[in-house]
Amino acid sequence: MDLRKLKTLIDLVAESGIAEIEVTEGEDKVRIVKHAPTVVAAPAAPPVQTVVAGTPASALPVPPPAAEAAPEPPKGSVVKSPMVGTFYRSPSPGAKAFVEVGQQVKAGDTLCIIEAMKLLNEIEAEVAGEVTEVLVENGQPVEYGQPLFVISQQAAAARQA
Repeated sequence: MDLRKLKTLIDLVAESGIAEIEVTEGEDKVRIVKHAPTVVAAPAAPPVQTVVAGTPASALPVPPPAAEAAPEPPKGSVVKSPMVGTFYRSPSPGAKAFVEVGQQVKAGDTLCIIEAMKLLNEIEAEVAGEVTEVLVENGQPVEYGQPLFVISQQAAAARQA
């Protein structure tokens, strides 16, 4: 593809409302993408590859498929945040945490506090069992429905047997 055609395509994309155009002529393939300035932070992208016009499409490198391992679901009852706020493991700074990993809890025991709009809301265990995981750091903001703790009823039953 000659440079005049390429320049015409670039001008077309710049002046029009389209965001992307891809043209193939024989073995030549050109893709022009118009990027608008972005304020939102995005996850790290793979390195950008520069392709010289005239490179056959078959010579372009093909990235390997992303292999994402699905996270294993927690074993036990998951205690989720009922609100948006700040997570605290203890009643006051420097005080002992309400619960620790390995500790037995009963339904109704206080697990943590979530501060929302200057109100301290105690989050209680809904089931009896052993706290097997604390999923949030002290002082960290939490979202509605975010997992906070995992309570295993099986671990508690196994210790009693």
